[in-house]
Amino acid sequence: MAGTIVVERTDTIQTTPEALLPYIAELPRWVDWSPWEGMDPALKREYTGEPGTVGSTYAWSGNRKAGAGRMRIESVEPDGVGVALDFTRPFRSSSHVRFLLSPEGDRTRVIWRMESAKTFFSRFFNLDKLIGPDFEKGLRQLKQLVEA
Repeated sequence: MAGTIVVERTDTIQTTPEALLPYIAELPRWVDWSPWEGMDPALKREYTGEPGTVGSTYAWSGNRKAGAGRMRIESVEPDGVGVALDFTRPFRSSSHVRFLLSPEGDRTRVIWRMESAKTFFSRFFNLDKLIGPDFEKGLRQLKQLVEA
């Protein structure tokens, strides 16, 4: 079952790419805007490495809703952040996530993009409909946080 599934959402935030970069690259800061925060009040988190640098990680383990997995920063550049995302529960999957940042006047266009290989699981679930609304919520919350 060859092929790739892409989920992508976009928003603009009133700030510069440089000011926005730490909110995305520093994984401990995701607790302030991630759309998945609050799914499990007892969520276990573990961070390794220097926040905002290539190789830093965030691993989580939670209830059925939160699942378990790991994110690893793959790249941090002025125009964005690359993240390797691996879920171990409720199902195994690996994706490549990219946040693309481009200046538009006094604002920054943020594109949150996830690419995953097509799997048996993806035949039964529309990942865009499943994850797209979460990306929209996360971008809204990031915007509220940064523009506050």
